Amino acid sequence: MGQYFDNEKLPSKISSYSCFIRGKKFTFYTDIGVFSRNGLDFGTRLLLENINLDTIGNDILDIGCGYGPVGVFISSYGYHVDMCDVNRRALHLACKNLSVNNTCANVFYSNIYDNINCKYSCIITNPPIRAGKDVVNSIIFGSYDKLINNGFLYIVIKKDMGGKSIILKLKDKFNDVNIIAKKSGYMVICCKK
Repeated sequence: MGQYFDNEKLPSKISSYSCFIRGKKFTFYTDIGVFSRNGLDFGTRLLLENINLDTIGNDILDIGCGYGPVGVFISSYGYHVDMCDVNRRALHLACKNLSVNNTCANVFYSNIYDNINCKYSCIITNPPIRAGKDVVNSIIFGSYDKLINNGFLYIVIKKDMGGKSIILKLKDKFNDVNIIAKKSGYMVICCKK
């Protein structure tokens, strides 16, 4: 089976699940060849439960959006959200999930920041660890140039999957770096430019 970010030849078998995030109910359609197709993954849930919605501004980028749980959740609060991914099947599902949950966002293809031509008040990501260190580092550290001054980067990452070294490198780049949540080996990191 191919990786979830390279699924052109995989069969399709769409399914759905419902879940509550911060007391709101959401329904998500998923498919073979997308990350966490059987339900909301632990890291994404931890991330969404700990984002400070009062400080993120109004122009949000969900990079590596997958089938869209982050972008759908954030846009449900009325924020302007751009959602991008390299997985075209996931992008199709993200559009469907925005519609099913009565939210809207701008969904488009981008290999990391290749098609990103503006700056954001907040960038949110659960980076694709299986895509490799170079891709993960490009997503995380490339965010700096795509944030406005005083903009925020929110990341969820497993402590034993490079989390410690990433925090040290983030502290060299960002003004303020904090671990805002830790649970079951995952960390949610908030960085301010």
